[in-house]
Amino acid sequence: MPIEMILIHTKDQCIEIAKLAQEIWKEHYTPIIGEKQVDYMLNRFQSPEKIYSDISDNGFVYYAACDGPKFVGYLGLRPDEKGIFISKLYVKKEMRKKGIAQLLFQQAVIESRRLLPKNPVHQTIDHPCFWLTVNKNNNAIGFYKKIGFEISDEVVTDIGEGFVMDDYIMTCPIKR
Repeated sequence: MPIEMILIHTKDQCIEIAKLAQEIWKEHYTPIIGEKQVDYMLNRFQSPEKIYSDISDNGFVYYAACDGPKFVGYLGLRPDEKGIFISKLYVKKEMRKKGIAQLLFQQAVIESRRLLPKNPVHQTIDHPCFWLTVNKNNNAIGFYKKIGFEISDEVVTDIGEGFVMDDYIMTCPIKR
C-alpha cells in the first residue's frame, strides 16, 4: 500500500501525532540529548495541546505520513520571514530509509507553493528558502544534505529548565 499524506486538523489527530512523537523521540533522541531533555521537549513542544495550538493559532501546517491507517511519520511547517520553517520532519525507526522522509519533504514543497503566494511578507523576499534546525549530533544531517540543504549557521538555544538545543541551521532554496 502506498504512503498517503494526511493533513492534520483535529484534536484526535494531534493526539496520534503526539503518540508518534513520543515513540520516535524516545528511540532517536535519548542517546543524543538524554532522557530528561527528551521528556522535557516532548512535553513542551510535542504534546497534543501544543500541536493543536500550533495548527489553530500559530500558522503551522502538519501532515502525517500514513501506511494504511497507521501514522509512520509527520511533518510540521510554517511560513515565516525567510520562507518556510520546517519545524518537524520525523519517521518511525522501522520505516526509515524507505523514502518516507523524502515524501514528507515533497509535501513541504507542495505546501510552499500554496503558502508563499498568500503571505505578503514573501513578496519582498528575493530568495525564499526552507530552513530547519537540527541537532549537531543527529545523523539526519546526511539526509538533509542529500536533498539539497546546506549548513548555514550554528545556534545554541536556551529552552528552559537548564536545557539547550545545540543545533545547525540548515537551508535549502525554494524554487518558484
